Amino acid sequence: MAILLMKLRQVPEDELVDILRLLDEHEVDYYQTSAGAFGISLPALWLHDAAREDEAKALLAAYAEQRRSEARKAQAVLEAAQGTRTVFDIFREHPVKFSVRVLVILLLLWLSVRPFLRY
Repeated sequence: MAILLMKLRQVPEDELVDILRLLDEHEVDYYQTSAGAFGISLPALWLHDAAREDEAKALLAAYAEQRRSEARKAQAVLEAAQGTRTVFDIFREHPVKFSVRVLVILLLLWLSVRPFLRY
């Protein structure tokens, strides 16, 4: 009986290629299903051999941890290069858009609270 290794909805293409390469390198027998013509089926990776389930899941967990650490390092480098954005930075970049959004938020807040206020 086939074992579900992982669902592939919203998995980036580069990550899928890396995972398939990893499984091929370790000679894990798997197959891939797609979402189908209407996109309602389950896109996933399935394992043929239940005896290798623990090995395959360990490989995927190790890959996920490696990818997570790489993403965190890249985010840290990006933040170090750009610094942290403040509300004032956002206002300075797009003053009209920022002001309109704040006014819309204040209007919605006023409309929400108005029925409860006594005049």
